[in-house]
Amino acid sequence: MTGIVESFTDVTERKAAEVELARALETAQSANRAKSEFLANMSHEIRTPMTAILGFTDILADNLVDPESVEAASTIKRNGEHLLGIINTILDLSKIEAGRIELERLACPVRQTLADILSLMKVRADAKAISLSAEYDGAVPETIQTDPTRLRQILVNLVGNAIKFTETGGVRVVTRLKNRKSQTPMVCFDIIDTGIGMTERQIGTLFQPFTQADSSTTRKYGGSGLGLTISKRLAEILGGSIEVTSSPAKGSTFSLSIEAAAYDDLSAQEPSDPSVPAENEVKHSAADSRPKLNCRILLAEDGPDNQRIISYVLKQAGAEVTVAENGKIAVECARTARDDGNPYDAILMDIQMPVLDGFGATSILRSEGFSTPIIALTAHAMASDRKRCLEAGCDDYLSKPIDHQGFLALVARYVEKQPKSEEVG
Repeated sequence: MTGIVESFTDVTERKAAEVELARALETAQSANRAKSEFLANMSHEIRTPMTAILGFTDILADNLVDPESVEAASTIKRNGEHLLGIINTILDLSKIEAGRIELERLACPVRQTLADILSLMKVRADAKAISLSAEYDGAVPETIQTDPTRLRQILVNLVGNAIKFTETGGVRVVTRLKNRKSQTPMVCFDIIDTGIGMTERQIGTLFQPFTQADSSTTRKYGGSGLGLTISKRLAEILGGSIEVTSSPAKGSTFSLSIEAAAYDDLSAQEPSDPSVPAENEVKHSAADSRPKLNCRILLAEDGPDNQRIISYVLKQAGAEVTVAENGKIAVECARTARDDGNPYDAILMDIQMPVLDGFGATSILRSEGFSTPIIALTAHAMASDRKRCLEAGCDDYLSKPIDHQGFLALVARYVEKQPKSEEVG
C-alpha cells in the first residue's frame, strides 16, 4: 500500500512539474511575442519621420552650391541611411524571433553572388588600404537552390565585419563544397581576416543580441551588435550554421555553411577580382533618370511633412497632385473626380490615418467599383503587412521611407496601364 501511495505521489508531482514547465514556456513565448511586436511598432514609428528627413535632405542637396553646405547635407543623408539600416536590422530580428521570416527558394549563382558582394565591399577595403579577394577550394556548384537575398545579407555582414576589424593585411573569402556525396551537401564560405582577433570569452558572447566583443569595441568601431545575431539565425534557417575561430591580434575566420539544395554542375572557378564588375552589372546612366509622370495622383497621407515631400517628388516628375489628409476625404475626392469625368490615374494610400484608415478607404473604393490603381504607402515593413494591404484591395505596396526613383518608377508602371477614360459610376 505504501508503494502505491508513493507511486501516486510521484506521478502527481511529475504532472505538477509538467504543468509548471508548460506555464513558464507560455509566459516566455508571450514575452518574446510582446517584445517582437514592440520592435516592429517602434520600427514603424521611426520610419515615418525618416521619410521626411531623407526626402528633404535630397531636396537640399540638389539646391546647394557652397561646399560646406553640400557636405553637411551629405552627412545628414549618410547618417539617416545608417539609422535606417539599424531600424531594418532590428525589424529583421523581430521577424526572426516572431517566426515571421519568409524565405524564397530560387536558383542562386554562387560565383555571381560572391562577385557582386566583393565589388560592393571593395570600396571599404580600398579606403583602409587592405586587400579583398575570393578563392575557390576545389569545384563548386554554378548555382544552388537557396534564398539569394538572405545569403547576400549574411555575406555582406560577415565580409563587412572582417573589413571593419582589419587594419593591415586583408580579407579572403574561400568557397568550397562540403559533404558532396551526402544527402545534405553544403556550400561553405570561409571569411578569413588578419584583424584584431578575439579571445574564447569574447567568442562566447558574439552571437548574443546587442552584444559585441567588449564595450571598447563598440566605442571604437560602432555597430548595434545585431548583425551577427541575425546572420547566425538566418544561416540556421538556410539549413546551415556560422562557426568562428580566432586568436587575439592574429585574425579571425568566420565559416558560413548553408544547404546546397539541388545544385547543378560543378566547375572549378578562378579567383574573383572584386575590382571587375560582375557580368550582369551594367551601367544604366540613361535609365537612371527619373520617370516623367503626366497624370493625376490622389495622395492620402495625414502627416504634413510627408505630404510635402511626396507631393514635391511627384510634382517634380510632372504629376498633378491632390492631397487628402485622411481616408474619408480620400474617398470623397475619388468620388468627386469620377463624377466630374476626370478620375485620378492612381491613388497613393497611407495605411495609418485618422477618421478612416487606408484599409477602410481602399475597401470602400473597391466595393464601389473603382479600379484605379491603389498603392499602399506605409511605415509597416513586415511581409504580413504587404499581404494585408493586397488583401484589402491595394495593387501594390511600398514601405517608408520611400526610394524616390523606385517610387516614381512604380507609379509610372501603374499609370501607363490605365486607360484614360476609366471609371463608370
